[in-house]
Amino acid sequence: MIHPYTKDLLANFLLVVGLVSHMPQISSLMSDPRNIALIHALQADPRQPVTKLATTVGMSAPAVKERLNRLEDAGVIRGYRLDLDPKAMGWPITAYVRVRPVPGQLPKIAELAQKMPQVVECHRVTGEDCFIIKVHLDALENLDLILDRFLRYGQTTTSIVQSTPVPLRAPPLPAIKGKTR
Repeated sequence: MIHPYTKDLLANFLLVVGLVSHMPQISSLMSDPRNIALIHALQADPRQPVTKLATTVGMSAPAVKERLNRLEDAGVIRGYRLDLDPKAMGWPITAYVRVRPVPGQLPKIAELAQKMPQVVECHRVTGEDCFIIKVHLDALENLDLILDRFLRYGQTTTSIVQSTPVPLRAPPLPAIKGKTR
């Protein structure tokens, strides 16, 4: 019988090995100037049709579709998302809640965060706090309701967003080298 701790270590090892074996494929995809040009074009307008993308990078539409499929399969392109403004939807307050769970309560923090519609992101992090959770609120008074639910499992520290000088953006792309046409 394998000890549960050993099973977890083995599972993590296999996950890392799988990710490492996947890296050469991603690296080769991201070294291709046409793939980089496609991603640049999609960043400018993710809703543009494949035919327009094909014209932009000087390829046929079927070739562009195949490249997009490969980029999606490799996990480079994770999706095409709707970008909603929380303020316009009645959620004018954004806060980050850092949570430091008491011993044995770590899994409950992630479970709770998944169940709360006000939580739009939850990251497990290193450092004194184990989680950083982003929430949108309709009123400041409702922050206590959120915090009270997390306080059952640990300590919280909260920061309210005053402004966002750098909104969410994609990681930097390599420069386009060579011709794309």
